[in-house]
Amino acid sequence: MVALLPRSSDTSVSAPTHTAGMPDSRPQTRLLSADDVQLIAQRVGLDRLMDEMIGRLTQAFLEFDNHNTVVPIRSGFNYRTPHVGLVEWMPLLQKTQQIVVKTVGYHPQNPELYGLPTVLSTISAYDPTSGRLLAVVDGTFLTALRTGAASAIASQYLAQPNSRTLGLVGAGAQAITQLHALSRRFDLKHVLVYDTDPVVMASFAERAAVLKLDLRIESAPLVQVTTAADILCTATSVDVEAGPVIPAQGLKPGLHINAVGADFPGKTEIPLSVLEQSLVCPDFYEQALLEGECQQFEDRSQIGPELFELVKSPAAYKAHQQQMTVFDSTGFALEDQTAMNLMLAYADELGLGTWMALESVAADVKNPYSFVPGTVGSNSVVTGA
Repeated sequence: MVALLPRSSDTSVSAPTHTAGMPDSRPQTRLLSADDVQLIAQRVGLDRLMDEMIGRLTQAFLEFDNHNTVVPIRSGFNYRTPHVGLVEWMPLLQKTQQIVVKTVGYHPQNPELYGLPTVLSTISAYDPTSGRLLAVVDGTFLTALRTGAASAIASQYLAQPNSRTLGLVGAGAQAITQLHALSRRFDLKHVLVYDTDPVVMASFAERAAVLKLDLRIESAPLVQVTTAADILCTATSVDVEAGPVIPAQGLKPGLHINAVGADFPGKTEIPLSVLEQSLVCPDFYEQALLEGECQQFEDRSQIGPELFELVKSPAAYKAHQQQMTVFDSTGFALEDQTAMNLMLAYADELGLGTWMALESVAADVKNPYSFVPGTVGSNSVVTGA
């Protein structure tokens, strides 16, 4: 077991042009494969890794400055043939320090048709001074990890501190990390789970056993889940225009909802009437207007603070813990940057990852063919006959 790394938002990525053990002296890119990421998680421990993710992400929100860190709305392709899916890219520029781009695919048919996760992603880091590719990290595990951590942070500020019952609507992969993250910040006693797929619902407790939590997990009808929950997480693959996925009635007055599944125009999980009664806190305001629960609002003044504003000024919103609240989680590249840099820091500590010369850097940078034997360099003098 390794010691926890300092909770820092330091975004430097070590990428020397040559290090002992590297194959040659050309500029190198650090690669962290799925095996590397999984080994880090095993060596560090899931609980410590989640605690570190929550701590670093909280610090990143506290330090977030949208003048220094530019996060555009993600863009990409969405399609319905041969199956519903999307591939998007989520960029971030931290001026003079780091550029991060996550590419993420969402294909809800993957588990049944191909035995693949619904969400697949990679995260890459670039040097803004030269444009060099510094690192590429498997992002599938990290996407689940940071999404759970973001919900835990939002819940810590918006949910009632004595929340004991967690409701999960949607029992897929994301539900595992939602449960894990929330269990690190709340003394949960009871988890109620609902999924439209009875097989997925029935297998949740067995899948969650890896967390070794001392609490009761049981499948339940949707109405029982939503009426009993102190904190409710919705993480579904509901079709566009097929929502909402929870009823508008019977919810506890102080219920906090982490709405995780809306990530597509027209895809929503929460009834508009519930949103209108709640303080709605998006992770990324402009993006939530297009893809999140906030797209349901005609009056934008009904939308509350972004998550980083909530973290910076918690006292201003503490009274809302006694009312209904909603965290509109659509995904934020700052979260991906934080997760990637956490993994790279542990990779340095544990000596993991592979260095590769992925980028073409010719011996003569002004001659792209200079790698060919006998090629005349730009500094050579050629004389005619």
